[in-house]
Amino acid sequence: MVAPPAALCDLPRMSQFQDKVVVVTGSGRGIGKEIARAFVARGAKVAIASRTEANSNATAEELNAMGPGTAKGYAVDIANHDATVEFGKQVAADLGAVSILVNNAGVTRDGLALRMSEEDWDTVLDTNLKGAFNAVKAFQRTLLKAEDARIINISSVIGLMGNAGQCNYAASKAGLIGFTKALAKEFAGRKVCVNAIAPGFIVTDMTDELTPEMQEGIKKTIPLGTFGEVEDIANAVIFLAGKEARYITGQVLTVDGGMVM
Repeated sequence: MVAPPAALCDLPRMSQFQDKVVVVTGSGRGIGKEIARAFVARGAKVAIASRTEANSNATAEELNAMGPGTAKGYAVDIANHDATVEFGKQVAADLGAVSILVNNAGVTRDGLALRMSEEDWDTVLDTNLKGAFNAVKAFQRTLLKAEDARIINISSVIGLMGNAGQCNYAASKAGLIGFTKALAKEFAGRKVCVNAIAPGFIVTDMTDELTPEMQEGIKKTIPLGTFGEVEDIANAVIFLAGKEARYITGQVLTVDGGMVM
């Protein structure tokens, strides 16, 4: 018996999110970009949200090469409530009703608490935590009406275990977990599943800035002995966004090589 061509074998995967509209914040690069790519590869239309027009449009152009018209870039400061609400209106006009929201936008302003400025505290909390609230407010009406609606918040293992020099980041990511659990209870009556993913150390621009000695030191704290890849987070998002996860809500999925088990 001759096996069918690989392309035919991939058809279910390619159409998994056909006709779904997905928003991924902070998707101009890194983890967010890979999440957006994973959705486009599975038939979704994706709104690429980034603080800069250059990053959002470059990512959208790259993903549209996979399928014309499947991605559109938007420059938006997710920490700005009014701007995010306007972003929501524009996405609805351009792509249609959103049924999956991935709150991935995040920044760091590291420093010891004793020396941390109010500005550095506010910047991180406003983007990482308030930004998720703003995005939910912008898309809540369509999400509550959508079939198989999902909200997936990208937290961090730092929100579970803390880290010296990152009290603002830890607070924002821990807050995002609390936000996830409360929202899951509020939206459960409309069958909207709300979950969080807590990545560990993932190979991105930020980990590239670490010295080789620092990287080796961190790897010694990871049972699997290596950093994760952006695809590992994207795969977790795809699972939680799919029909297979219809009975999972209010949970935190750690993708960290065993750091916090």
